[in-house]
Amino acid sequence: MNSSPLSNGRLLPDSQSWNSSGSDEDLDVEPGPGPHGGVAEFGGVLSKWTNYIHGWQDRWVVLKNNTLSYYKSQDEREYGCRGSLCLSKAVITPHEFDECRMDISVNDSVWYLRAQDPEHRNQWIDSIEQHRAESGYGSESSLRRHGSMLSLTSATSGYSATSTSSFKKGHSLREKLAEMETFRDILCRQVDTLQKYFDGCADAVTKDELQRDKIVEDDEDGFPNTRSDGEFLHNNNGSKEKLFQCLSHKGINGIDFKGEAITFKATTAGILATLSHCIDLMVKREDSWQKRLDKEMEKRRRVEDAYKSVLSELKKKSHFGGPDYEEGPNSLINEDEFFDAVEAALDRHDKIEEQSQCEKSRIQRSSSVPSGDVFSCVGSHRFAEKVEEMVRNHMTYSLQDVGGDANWQLVVEEGEMKVYRREVEENGIVLDPLKATHSVKGVTGHEVCHYFWDTDVRNDWETTVENFNIVETLSDNAIIIYQTHKRVWPASQRDVLYLSAIRKIMANNENDPDTWLVCNFSVEHENAQPNNRCVRAKINVAMICQTLVSPPEGDKEISRDNILCKITYVANVNPGGWAPASVLRAVAKREYPKFLKRFTSYVQEKTAGKPILF
Repeated sequence: MNSSPLSNGRLLPDSQSWNSSGSDEDLDVEPGPGPHGGVAEFGGVLSKWTNYIHGWQDRWVVLKNNTLSYYKSQDEREYGCRGSLCLSKAVITPHEFDECRMDISVNDSVWYLRAQDPEHRNQWIDSIEQHRAESGYGSESSLRRHGSMLSLTSATSGYSATSTSSFKKGHSLREKLAEMETFRDILCRQVDTLQKYFDGCADAVTKDELQRDKIVEDDEDGFPNTRSDGEFLHNNNGSKEKLFQCLSHKGINGIDFKGEAITFKATTAGILATLSHCIDLMVKREDSWQKRLDKEMEKRRRVEDAYKSVLSELKKKSHFGGPDYEEGPNSLINEDEFFDAVEAALDRHDKIEEQSQCEKSRIQRSSSVPSGDVFSCVGSHRFAEKVEEMVRNHMTYSLQDVGGDANWQLVVEEGEMKVYRREVEENGIVLDPLKATHSVKGVTGHEVCHYFWDTDVRNDWETTVENFNIVETLSDNAIIIYQTHKRVWPASQRDVLYLSAIRKIMANNENDPDTWLVCNFSVEHENAQPNNRCVRAKINVAMICQTLVSPPEGDKEISRDNILCKITYVANVNPGGWAPASVLRAVAKREYPKFLKRFTSYVQEKTAGKPILF
């Protein structure tokens, strides 16, 4: 197939060759489908940021026909997608710090997506770019055709193809074109003159041939012939002296061929000179326009850079509440805003809890209490030695008096309750141990530890837990629990997997009270692996209770007025992720006293009027 060369060295088929008709209309040639029929569909599971309440959620994402769509799950594809983005003008931004995350934005719509590992994220980015390239976006998707005259410069450099109509604005060029119109008129008149002369000559020759034939016929008959003008054509002996003389034909004027040739030569020379001058003008004009184009392109580049900068700042403001504003060392939210947001979320949780507390109080739950012997033994499960070690540590260190220890700071004192804190940080993460002491009348240590350990009544007094389940029951006094806590934005949602054991420690001296203890410490279990929706926290918590009994008056039986429970609560919590230290300490100072008061009040309410459980 014949082809026409382009300025950049590529070829166009004849149907798409340069238009040379003189029209300055531009034609766009749209690209056809790729040689392999397009890029294959790509799909898989990605975590998508939903909102500040639900955080990251797994979604089935499909990449097809340059469009990114997501579904709640792969099984729900038949019900239609939840949302889609056209990738033609999308901006794909790998996150600066999170190697598994990428952000895809189109105008003011942003999708925050996370893959399970950096390799899968890179696969998604490559697939998206492949789809974008196949669709023609960002490449030379069409060829510009101009019905114009190409200058020598544009034909070799490939910069532009300029229409003749764009050059008619120049005064000098208009003058030269007018000169060419004059030269054309001169040439046309010369051609007409020559054509008339040649037509006249042809007619005269025809007439002369007819006359000659007639003279020859008369000569053959032997009759002398004379012409009308008296001149003989034959002499007496019959020889022909002459057949013709130079005739002056009527209607045929003589022509000055030398003069016409000089005029024709001058005219053509003038045309060539004028064309050369026009080409020079067009080259100069094209150079001028090329410089102006370069300046405009530079201006456009600067404007685009400024636009991207402003758009980036706008996105930071318009998408407040996105994953970039949650906790982390690179969070865009400052500590004051972080604390205000956490405090506001906690206040909302408290209001919701107050409304639901009335409904909880109407539901009477009975909780069976095993015999005390069950809680005295260690058990024979695989964590038995670890439980025994944790119990010994708490009995040795947790019951030590902290009043004279300068490392412990008294942060809250309300009546009988005192809360101490020791500030500890590791790799920028707050790991402050906390210790609280409290005295509660009318309940025993056994009752307090029972309600703290029993999962059947946990939702009645625990307000921070979203849901929990027992992963494994190790023995009658030891279980493994997985629970997720309610999210307090902008902090990430936490979950924790821990072993909870309740023990009764017999006193060595008969005058000393027995000690009841519940210890909760983090463990690992194959049925509760960490996930990307929650940050896994580590805990080591103990509720240690001792019952003091004052003798009743006279022969009266011991009542709840005669008993007092001394509580020591210790908590070592690793939040598992970064958050402002000041915020964590402020929240701990606020929430731990509220928890102790709420829980002990619940135990007093549940045991009121019931037999004392020693």
